[in-house]
Amino acid sequence: MKLTLSSVYRPHSFPTLLNSSSFSTLCRPFCSSAALSSRPTCVKPQVPLFLRPPIYSTKLCDLKKWHDWAKGVALSIGSTFVHSDNGPDSGILCRELKWLMEDAVEDHSLSVKDDERVKMRVDIEELYCLWKQRIQERRPFQYVVGCEHWRDLVLSVQEGVLIPRPETELVVDFVSDVVSENEDMKRGVWADLGTGSGALAIGIGGVLGSGGGRVIATDLSPVAVAVAAYNVRRYCLQDKIELREGSWFEPLKDMEGKLAGLVSNPPYIPSKDISGVQAEVGRHEPRVALDGGIDGMHALLHLCDGAALMLKPGGFFAFETNGEQQCRALVDYIENNKNGSFCNLEIRSDFAGIQRFVIGFHR
Repeated sequence: MKLTLSSVYRPHSFPTLLNSSSFSTLCRPFCSSAALSSRPTCVKPQVPLFLRPPIYSTKLCDLKKWHDWAKGVALSIGSTFVHSDNGPDSGILCRELKWLMEDAVEDHSLSVKDDERVKMRVDIEELYCLWKQRIQERRPFQYVVGCEHWRDLVLSVQEGVLIPRPETELVVDFVSDVVSENEDMKRGVWADLGTGSGALAIGIGGVLGSGGGRVIATDLSPVAVAVAAYNVRRYCLQDKIELREGSWFEPLKDMEGKLAGLVSNPPYIPSKDISGVQAEVGRHEPRVALDGGIDGMHALLHLCDGAALMLKPGGFFAFETNGEQQCRALVDYIENNKNGSFCNLEIRSDFAGIQRFVIGFHR
């Protein structure tokens, strides 16, 4: 997770006109409830905008009026946010406006007259509010539409849940490489600590396939656990993924020495740097998922200590970091403090060539 939040939202591959059959496919009933250990949470996840039923309508002329207003606001920003904190420019905001229209409007063809009504998934007044939040409050676009595209998934996200970043997708690739060469690892139990939206757990669950392997996903936040459970149900992986509420390894006391693999994208931004991050990140995303302590290493070191106890012999781990300095510090810590507990340590780069991940195996 970088200090900035790029607009990586990808529009849904909908036909020009969303017919009722395609909508019902997207909104197919969930399978049975996702497995959830620890105390139940009463948090109700928000339904992503594109999955809401089109129960509203507005005149096409009023929708065009809103669009013209919203585009004018976006264009007025210019590069102000870029100069302020490397935020989005007008070009990005206009693309987001187009995607918001695609999610909010049922009939994308808009081949109606100005005085005819258009089916909507949100009231026109709420559209005004949503765009004001995006511009004036710098609310992340992913929170505005309630989802983020990640790998081949569309994941529900909302306030209180970290928005998954593209570079984190590589962790799933690392796991895929490991299990493709070892059937025992594919049939084993994996853990995703600090699961957030459940992105890594769901990605790994897909990689494990039907071979008997499963994933335990943990998070301290009841909001994150509820949202992750929603996403797990959407992809019918509740027989493969178990959710447990609690801090790091606390919900995994029954798994000591039994895990085939352990992954995490923990908080790793140094505390002093939080105030300087992009407004979309610093103002809105959960600080508990961002702040890694004085040097950003607090959670990473804790994960290394726990991995030595939780992984079985030959078990694999992959941790995301803030960059090269943290990667090298983490490797040094493992080599100097874990008494030969790990082997085959590697530092891997992200899509931008930045050294981002530390991976290795338990002896």
